[in-house]
Amino acid sequence: MAGVLVRFSSAIGRRRGKFGGFRDKSGFTLIELVVIVIVLGIVAAVAIPKIGDIINSSKTTATKEEMMRLKRGIMGNAAVASGGRFSDRGYRGDVGSFPPNLTGLVTKPGGVATWNPYTRLGWNGPYIDSTNADYLKDSWGASYVYDSTARTLTSTGSGSNIVITF
Repeated sequence: MAGVLVRFSSAIGRRRGKFGGFRDKSGFTLIELVVIVIVLGIVAAVAIPKIGDIINSSKTTATKEEMMRLKRGIMGNAAVASGGRFSDRGYRGDVGSFPPNLTGLVTKPGGVATWNPYTRLGWNGPYIDSTNADYLKDSWGASYVYDSTARTLTSTGSGSNIVITF
């Protein structure tokens, strides 16, 4: 008798298929699927602008950090000292002038003396990490505008200028 009850209870929620076996009645109706698609559409409509803001904010932060690394490559870092002397003097501290362009931070420009350890003058670079040469462009892919006369480094890729002075 117990075997009959178990068999009967396992058949609840099932119906006979076309060929005689039982099959589940599980699945979604068309209305349930449409509701799910509408809910997902609403969530996407709310989330996509927020994601765009987050991406733009992270690009701005990354560009500012890279511009500060370029500034340290040009001007050095006064906080780094060794033996009572500044050990991170940057391009300007080593050469005595600003680099003609940003590539001067990676490769020695023509007409610039090589590093002399006795006088502590000359090109002692590279002053920045030049992996993949992305130090020349901001996070949006626009080239930095370097002006040694005005002592500025400008990023124009975000639509509004990001300016670092040195």
